[in-house]
Amino acid sequence: MKADIGLIGLAVMGENLVMNMESKGFTVAVYNRTTSKVTNFVEGRAKGKNIIGTYSLAELAASLKKPRRVMMMVKAGKPVDDFIEALLGVLEPGDIIIDGGNSHFPDTMRRTQYVESKGLLYIGTGVSGGEEGALHGPSMMPGGSPAAWPYVKDVFQAICAKVEDGSPCCDWVGENGAGHFVKMVHNGIEYGDMQLICEAYQLMRDGLGMSADEMHEVFTEWNKTELDSYLIEITRDILAYKDTDGEPIVNKILDTAGQKGTGKWTAIAALDEGVPLTLIGEAVFSRCLSAMKEERVEASKAFPKGDTKIDTDRKAFIEDIRKALYASKIISYAQGYTLMRAAAKSYGWNLNYGGIALMWRGGCIIRSVFLGKIKEAYDKNPNLENLLLDPYFGETIRGLVPAWRNVVAEAVRHGIPMPAFSSALAYFDGYTTEKLPANLLQAQRDYFGAHTYERLDSPRGEFFHTNWTGHGGNTSASTYTA
Repeated sequence: MKADIGLIGLAVMGENLVMNMESKGFTVAVYNRTTSKVTNFVEGRAKGKNIIGTYSLAELAASLKKPRRVMMMVKAGKPVDDFIEALLGVLEPGDIIIDGGNSHFPDTMRRTQYVESKGLLYIGTGVSGGEEGALHGPSMMPGGSPAAWPYVKDVFQAICAKVEDGSPCCDWVGENGAGHFVKMVHNGIEYGDMQLICEAYQLMRDGLGMSADEMHEVFTEWNKTELDSYLIEITRDILAYKDTDGEPIVNKILDTAGQKGTGKWTAIAALDEGVPLTLIGEAVFSRCLSAMKEERVEASKAFPKGDTKIDTDRKAFIEDIRKALYASKIISYAQGYTLMRAAAKSYGWNLNYGGIALMWRGGCIIRSVFLGKIKEAYDKNPNLENLLLDPYFGETIRGLVPAWRNVVAEAVRHGIPMPAFSSALAYFDGYTTEKLPANLLQAQRDYFGAHTYERLDSPRGEFFHTNWTGHGGNTSASTYTA
C-alpha cells in the first residue's frame, strides 16, 4: 500500500498533523532523523492506523504515490535546507516538497526558486493553531509553486479548521514566500493582540485594584461581545486557574516574556516596506522590556510610582477599557493589512485579503468573530486601502474614540504603561491628521543635507532646495526619499 503523503519531523506538531491526516482518510508515511521516534510513534499512538513508519528518506520516497508529496515539520533555518538537499536526491521532477514550519518568507522565496530549478515543486505553508490546532484543524496559509496547489489542496482543505458554514480555513495565498509572509503577519498580529489584552489586565489589576477572580468575570463577559476570540477565552480561563494553595497561578508567574522571533520579523518587514506597524512594534519591544527584570526592579526603587489606583466609576471604566481594547485591535489589523498590501506590491503577489481573514477565522491563535467583519470589508472592496476607511469600521471606531482617549489619559496620569493602547491611538490621530509636521522635518533635512523638498504651491514631483544659511551653495542631493 502506497501512502498519500509523507511527513518528516515527529515532534508534537508533526505527530498531531499525521494523526489529523489519517483521521481524514489519508495514508501517511512518516520519517524522523532520530529513528527511535518513528518506532515509538508507529508502535504507540499510531498503532493500528494507516501510518507507515520509514527509516530513511529513500524508504520514505519509495512508499509514496506519485507525484510524491513530502511535508517537513522541522525547525526553521538550516534543517529545512538540509532536508531539501537530501530530498532532492531521492525525489523526481514533478514531486512536491512542503515546508510546514515557521520559516522566514525570504528563505521560502529562495527555496521555491531553487527547488523549481531542479524540476520539482515547492510549498511554504504557515500552520497556525498550536498542537491542538494541528490535531483538530489548524489554519493553513500555503504559498510557493502555484502548480503544486491542485496536488495538495485535497489534503490541506480536509485537515484544516472550518468556519460555521463549512468553509475551509485554508486557501492558496500566492507565489513563492506569500504563504509564510501571511503567517508572519498573523504572528505579528498575535503579538499585538496578546499585548493589548495584557495592558487591559494591568489597568484592571493596578489601576482598579481588581483580583484575578474579578478579572475572570470581566473576560467572561467580554467574550460575549465583539471581542469574542480565542485569546480572550484563554485569558478568562487563565485568570480562574488556581495553584495547589488556592491562589491564582497567574500571580506567581515571573513577568518576563519570551519570543521566537516572528513578531520581530514582522516589525523588520514593516520597516523595509515603510509601513507604520507601530502597535506590533511596541508589542515586540514590550517583551524586550519585560526581559530586563532586574533592571526594572532597581529602577522601580529609584522612581517609586506612588499610588496607581484610578479613582473612578469602576463599572464604567471597565467598559471604557473594553472599548479601548477593541479600538486598538482594529488599528493592529489595519496596520497588518497595510503591510500585506505593501508587500504584495513589492513582490508581485496577488493576495486575497478577504480570503486571508477567512483563513484566520478558525483554527489559529488570533481566531475571532471580528475577522468575519474584515472579510466582509474586503469582499465589498478588494482594493480597500485601510480598514479605517471601510464604512463599518469607520463608524465603529468613531464610537470608541472617547473611551479610548479616556483610558490612555488615565493610564498616563497614573504611570501605568500602555505602549500598545497609546501607540494605536497615536497612529489613529496621525493617520486622520491632514497636516503633519513633516514640512519642518523636510526643511531640517534640506538644511543639513540638501535633501530637497516639495512645495504646497507646486505640483507633486517637483523638488526644491533652499540655501538656508547663505553660504551652503545651491547643489542639492540627487536622491529624494520622503
